[in-house]
Amino acid sequence: MAGEETTSNHVPDSADVVIVGTGHGGAQVAIALRQQGHEGSILMIGRDTSPPYERPPLSKEYLAGEKGFERIMIRPEKFWADKGIELALGRGVTAIDPMRHQVTLSDGSTVGYRKLIWSGGGDPRRLPCPGAGLKGVFYVRDKRDADAMMETLASGPKRAVVIGGGYIGLEAAAVLRKLGCEVTLVEMQKRLLARVAGEELSRFYAEEHRRQGVDVRLETGVNEILGEEAGHVTGVQLSSGEVVECDMVVVGIGIVPAVAPLIAAGAAGSNGVDVDFCCRTTLDDIYAIGDCAAHANPYADSAVIRLESVQNAHDMGTTVAKAIMGDKQPYGALPWFWSNQYDLKLQTAGLSLGHDETVLRGDPDSRKFTVVYLKEGKPIAFDCVNTMKDYVAGRKLLEKGIERVDRDLLADPEMPLKELI
Repeated sequence: MAGEETTSNHVPDSADVVIVGTGHGGAQVAIALRQQGHEGSILMIGRDTSPPYERPPLSKEYLAGEKGFERIMIRPEKFWADKGIELALGRGVTAIDPMRHQVTLSDGSTVGYRKLIWSGGGDPRRLPCPGAGLKGVFYVRDKRDADAMMETLASGPKRAVVIGGGYIGLEAAAVLRKLGCEVTLVEMQKRLLARVAGEELSRFYAEEHRRQGVDVRLETGVNEILGEEAGHVTGVQLSSGEVVECDMVVVGIGIVPAVAPLIAAGAAGSNGVDVDFCCRTTLDDIYAIGDCAAHANPYADSAVIRLESVQNAHDMGTTVAKAIMGDKQPYGALPWFWSNQYDLKLQTAGLSLGHDETVLRGDPDSRKFTVVYLKEGKPIAFDCVNTMKDYVAGRKLLEKGIERVDRDLLADPEMPLKELI
């Protein structure tokens, strides 16, 4: 039945296109190849034991019990067979032989390929402190992680410590509060969302989580995860020496790009794996997409970066499918992101990297406002909180590459952004 965890027992000796990873990027490549008229065999290999599904809801609607698995599947399970896309689930790729055009799987079998697309994403960055392996310490990266958390929460509200003040940590904290848990959130930086947002947004979300009852601890590290003899977590010792008692710990401190087999095979890369304008690695007939792909992004002044977003994985997948079919178009999609916390919908367009000025549209106290990021007077990104119209118009403004916008008009929430395009 759809939604049940299954593992394909049959893996072919070879396939025309082999896709490593069954997340958004891998699924999109397979779908786009069929849409572009590719008639050869397609094999998707994934460590996950479930058919392709959306990852973002795992820390939001799925964890909260608001969406069942069937509602977060990228396509119904039957779709893949109907399109002639074979799934080899519950397996990883441990080695690549680029000369033989062959991959070795975790079960020891080998599969040949004509084209290989690496969409391996990343693995959760693990806590380096003692006690990190205790029962009750969770990382939200796949369905199994979320299911294990839900099982723990099934007996009622818990005392939880969330480690990490990025989007994953904040979304998990919001869901846990909604489920009645006591939540302490620990962040080493001076502010929340320090890597991805400006001070106005960081301050707003810190105040909002505190208003919702989350005990937010900034500039605070973790010395040790404490546990009982049975091996279950009982508390977290902070860098101050204070012990916060808890029944569960949720860790969201980033990912480590899952590219070891590519690098071992000779692909270039230091932060992930390097790709060119069509997402090709330095190895013949091997592409990489999504969280692990380091690329020169036009919305970051062509700086080589990795983007951890559904948009990036999806659009890179489309770029690769077109390239394989002979339509080589440079990857240049506008980055966008979103995050749902409580009744707040944050939508981000563009990249705020290197901004030197911000303009605030609206009043954060109204829970409806936009932060515009400028660099040398040019808008480069928008953070829109419950302001859908600003988000839609902001995307168009960034795509047009408008160099200058009147700051007074930009700051006036009564002035529709579409009038500035």
